[in-house]
Amino acid sequence: MGKAGAGNGGERFLWIGRQGGRRDCCQGGQRMAGGTVAGMSASPVAAEPGPALRQLALPFAHREQFVRADFVAAPSNAAARAWLNASATWPELRLALWGEAGRGKTHLLRVWAHEQRAVLLPGNAIGPATVSAWTAAPAVAIDDADLACDERSLLHLLNRAREAGSRVLLAGRRPPARWAVALDDLASRLRATVAVGLGEPEEALLRILLLRLLAERQLLVGESLIDWLLARLPREADAMREAARRLDEAALAAGGAVTRALALAALADLLGHPSGLAEAAAGGPGPRPGSGEGEGMLPGVGAVGGRPGWR
Repeated sequence: MGKAGAGNGGERFLWIGRQGGRRDCCQGGQRMAGGTVAGMSASPVAAEPGPALRQLALPFAHREQFVRADFVAAPSNAAARAWLNASATWPELRLALWGEAGRGKTHLLRVWAHEQRAVLLPGNAIGPATVSAWTAAPAVAIDDADLACDERSLLHLLNRAREAGSRVLLAGRRPPARWAVALDDLASRLRATVAVGLGEPEEALLRILLLRLLAERQLLVGESLIDWLLARLPREADAMREAARRLDEAALAAGGAVTRALALAALADLLGHPSGLAEAAAGGPGPRPGSGEGEGMLPGVGAVGGRPGWR
């Protein structure tokens, strides 16, 4: 971005731009004699003296995107992807995805809902108004369905979808047959629903996910530091997301690159490896010479075995 100048009276100005792939904001200084704003050339005249520039961190919100191309295909989610690609064959026109947090249930459900033009509902929002407002949509997707409190409304919704020939995709932490349900008719419907689990993520999946999360935040991280993080972080997708968020905030606050010392300070409670905790207590070493930590972005990432997306 270009420099944003100020008025002819020499007042202070705001400059916003990117430096080293990061978001920077500098405030202060005074307008150059003959200077201009936003992309216009400035005359080669010395700048008037002014206060030193001060770097500010701008907390731009990071919004996760749920698109098919961003889903990392791996053996741990192969069964779920296969069933989603064959929704016309679902028994009782229902399918349930289950697994621990961060394994891709919501991502898969959101993509499927978009492509099937499904009504998207959170489980804890289902109630009489939901059922009364029902129209024969081609499909229904219920995220966190195991958190539904109104069992009778959930039962009515499943029954009406079945009568209309609408497919229903559910997502929850456990298989539907193990949900704590008091209503016998609902328990019967849930036991008749095919349940597909998403397994523990593989090393390759976690690596690709971490690289993608860092790239989305424009963080420059060397390959040796990526290896170091993966050896110490919990083997869950949520841990990779939390690590990327903290590293982003720490790098913005420090106004520099992501180094091992910065990672130790920002992720001390996540780094479960004994050597990582010992380094954190000792203040942590800086990047090793020639290690590439913080020196450049790794190549673009794709799904396990090839391009990103479902297979």
